[in-house]
Amino acid sequence: MKEYKSEFLRNVALVSHGGAGKTSLAEAVLFNTGANSRQGRVDDGSSLMDYEDEEKKRKMTISASLAPVEWNDCKVNVIDTPGFSDFIGDVCGAMRAVDGVVITVCAASGVEVMTEKVWQMAEELNLPKIVFINKMDRENADFNKCMDQLKAKFGGVFAPVVLPIGSESSFKGLVDLIDKKAYFPANAQGTQITAGPLPAEMADDVELARVMLVEAAAEGDDELMLKYLEGEEFTDAEIHRGLLAAVRAAKATLVLCGSASKNIGVRTLLDAIVKYIPSSADRIISGFKPGNDDAMIERTVKDPFSALVFKTTADPHIGRLSYLRIFSGTLKPDMQVYNVSKEKMEKIGAVNTLIGKKIEPLTVAHAGDIVVIPKLNDVCTGNTLCDKAAAVQFSAIKYPKPMFMRAIEPRKKGDEDKIGAALTRIRDEDPTFKTQKNIETNQTIAYGLGEQHLAMLTNKMLAKFGADVVLHDPRVAFRETIRQKIQVEGKHKKQSGGRGQYGHVWLRLEPLPLGAGVEFDKEIFGGSVPVNYIPAVEKGARKKLAEGIIAGYPMVDIKVVLYDGSYHDVDSSELAFILATSNALKKGVPLARPVLLEPVHDIEIYVPERFAGDVMGDLSSKRGRPMGMEAVGNGITCVKAQAPLAEMFRYSIDLRSMTQGRGWFDMNFAHYEEVPHAIADQIIAEYQKHLHHDEE
Repeated sequence: MKEYKSEFLRNVALVSHGGAGKTSLAEAVLFNTGANSRQGRVDDGSSLMDYEDEEKKRKMTISASLAPVEWNDCKVNVIDTPGFSDFIGDVCGAMRAVDGVVITVCAASGVEVMTEKVWQMAEELNLPKIVFINKMDRENADFNKCMDQLKAKFGGVFAPVVLPIGSESSFKGLVDLIDKKAYFPANAQGTQITAGPLPAEMADDVELARVMLVEAAAEGDDELMLKYLEGEEFTDAEIHRGLLAAVRAAKATLVLCGSASKNIGVRTLLDAIVKYIPSSADRIISGFKPGNDDAMIERTVKDPFSALVFKTTADPHIGRLSYLRIFSGTLKPDMQVYNVSKEKMEKIGAVNTLIGKKIEPLTVAHAGDIVVIPKLNDVCTGNTLCDKAAAVQFSAIKYPKPMFMRAIEPRKKGDEDKIGAALTRIRDEDPTFKTQKNIETNQTIAYGLGEQHLAMLTNKMLAKFGADVVLHDPRVAFRETIRQKIQVEGKHKKQSGGRGQYGHVWLRLEPLPLGAGVEFDKEIFGGSVPVNYIPAVEKGARKKLAEGIIAGYPMVDIKVVLYDGSYHDVDSSELAFILATSNALKKGVPLARPVLLEPVHDIEIYVPERFAGDVMGDLSSKRGRPMGMEAVGNGITCVKAQAPLAEMFRYSIDLRSMTQGRGWFDMNFAHYEEVPHAIADQIIAEYQKHLHHDEE
C-alpha cells in the first residue's frame, strides 16, 4: 500500500449490536475498494475479518480487526468491532483509535442494547457519527421506524442523506437527497451504479427528508443558521458545507442506508466517510505531561512522534502484535521510541498494516495512520509511545470492570506452568480479563465480562497455547468463629516402649469482636507448663485454627488462653504439647457455639430507572440488603446494597437478563458476617462427610 499523508487518512470503527451486519459491511467495503477480489461472507466462513477459529465457529465477531482500504485518493482504516457485550473491551480500544464511527443498525431489529452503549461511548469521546441502516432487503425492514427510534432514544439532530427505494424483497436502490437522483446497482455484484430520475411516488418523502437535511446543515454554520431562520433556500454546496461542520463537531448525525449483503449503499457510505469523517490534520489531540495529568499538552500532526497502543494480540507463531494509532509525527522501521508508561526505550522493528490476518509492510506511517508492530514484548495495551525529547502521555483507555468470576484450573495435574504462561499471554491480549490467586481457597480466580467471554478465552488458551483448563464456581472463603466462652482440656499421651510422649493443657477459648483475628495469651502459675513449651502451645493453637475445625475454614476472632496443664520430666516435648493443644481445640470448639462467617460485599448496581424495582426484588432473593437508591443522570438509577459473595458469582448474567443488557454493577469487600444456620449446617455436614470419607 502506498504512502498517505495525514490529510488523506480516515479512521472509522464499525460499531453496533450483534447481528446488525458490521462484518458483512466491512467485507463489502473490502470488495468495493478492490482489497478483496470477492465479497467474503460470515455464514460460509469466507470472511477476511472474522478469521479466528472461534469467530468462524460461532459466526460472530469476537476481536476487533483492521481493514485498510483505498477510496477516492484516501486511505480508510476500517476497524470491525464485536457486537456482543461480553467482548466490548475491543470496542473501547477501537474507539480511542478512530476519528469517527459508523453505527450499523439493522433495518428490521432497529436500535438495540449495544447500539445504545456504543452511542454513549461515541458521545463521551465526542466522535463524529454516521448511522448506516443495514439489511434494507430483510423481512420487516423499516427505514422510517429506525429513524423514529434513533430520535426517541438519542435526541439530537439526524441528517438523512439518502432514502431507500423500496424495502424488504422490493429494495432496489437509493435516492440521494442532495442531488434528488435515484441510484441503482448496474450489475449483479453492485460494483457499478447507474443514475436515474427521482421516482415520482417518492417526491413528498424526499421533500420532508430534505427539511431534516437542511436543519442539520444549519446546525453546523452560524451563517447558514441565520439563512435558515429567514426561510432562505440552501444551495447543494451550502448543504454540504453545513453538514461537514455539523457532523465533524458531533452536532448532527449523518444517516445512510443500504444492504451490505447485496452491496447496495456501500459505495455511498465510503463517499460519506471520506467527505465527512475528519482526518488527523483536522484534529487536535489532548494528552498530559508524564507524571502530571493536570498539565495538559496538545498534539497536532506536525508535532514529534506520539502514538497510543489500543490493542494487543498474542500469536503463538508471529508473537506479540501491538496496534498503534499515530497521533503526531511519523513512524519508520528501526526507529527508537520512548514508552512513557514503562519509562523505557523501545526499538521499532517492522511497521505493518493488516487486512484481517494478512500482514503488509509499510516504509513509513504518518500521523493519523493505524499500524501494527510485532515483538514489542514490553509494550501493553494503553501504553503511550513517543519521542522522548517531546514526551506526552495519553489518558488510559476506559474498560468495563470484569465482574463475572470462575475458578480456573488445569484439566490435568502437572500443567500448572503451562496454564500460568497462557494466562499471562491472554491477560496481555485482553484488558477485560483478570486473574487473581485466592490464598485462602488456594484457587486461581478468572474474571471476565460474561460466560461467553471466559468460555471463548479458555478455548483460545487451548487452541493457541495448548493449555487445557476447566472452569467452575469458586469456593467461598468462609471463616469460622465461636460465640461462647469455654474451658477445655487437651492431652496427648503415648507410651510404646522407651521414651514416651506427654503433653497436657487446659485452654480457655473466648470469642473476640469481628475483625479481631486470633490472639494467644498465657496465665500459667507455678510452672505447671514449663516456659520452654509455651511457644509450642501457641504454635499448635495457631496451626489448628488456621486449618479450621468444623468446616475446614480458618478460625478467626478467637482468643486462646493457656491457664493450666502438666508435663513429664522425660516424656514431654514440643510435639507433644502441639498435639495436646490440637486435641483441646478439636474437642472444645464444637462446644463453644461455633458459627460460619461469610464475606459480604458492598454493591452498586446501575440500571435504567424502570428496572430498579426488579433489581431490588432479585437482591432480596439473594440474601441481599438494599441500602438505598439514587438517580445518577440520563435515566440511570444506582441501587446500593450489601450481599454475600456466595450469591454473586453469576450476578452479571442475572442482571443482564433482568435489564435486557442495560445494567452494570461494581462490588467491593465490606465485612464478614454470620452464615444463616440452615446454609451453615449444609456446609458443615458436607465437610464432615468428606472428612470421614478421607479418614476411612
